[in-house]
Amino acid sequence: MNLQYRNITISGGVAVGKNTLHGNLKQYLVLLGWRFTSGGKLLRDFSKEYVQPVASLVPDEFHHQLDDRTKKLLENGHYVIEAWLAGFMAKDRNDTLRVLLRCQNDALRIDRVANRDNISINEAKKYIKAREEGNFIEWKRIYGNYDFFDPQYYHLVIDTYSSGPNETVGKVLDNLGYKNGEK
Repeated sequence: MNLQYRNITISGGVAVGKNTLHGNLKQYLVLLGWRFTSGGKLLRDFSKEYVQPVASLVPDEFHHQLDDRTKKLLENGHYVIEAWLAGFMAKDRNDTLRVLLRCQNDALRIDRVANRDNISINEAKKYIKAREEGNFIEWKRIYGNYDFFDPQYYHLVIDTYSSGPNETVGKVLDNLGYKNGEK
């Protein structure tokens, strides 16, 4: 199958549907030889391989080495990488479909976290706020004063409040040039 891109990145904040989309793409792309990974998996794998414990790494050095690993996977091709900054890291790659997921309804995001993590609504609100604010502060310190989720860095921006899981995967496959049943 002749696809328009060699890779896909899936980016976005807390509880916007990144993991859901990542999982839903597998049934279509694994048989075509595509591989799937996430920021969390890359982090765990990198931590195991690195001689020093992760905690002893200088944060900037650690981030940059993890970024280099992500970029290397994209160079190999046929990867779907789900990570908050994967699309931003691939912003200069024309061979990578960069997808940004958003959910414009904060109540839905809060509900997703509360149900997923079995915590109260109040705890979910605090968790989302702390996680997103903390990440953005750290990333701006390391990478500069960017709006990491600025649509200019992405080919496709999807609001998962108005686009359900099936519609979302369909939009990504359409942009990829995937035709069901073609080899």
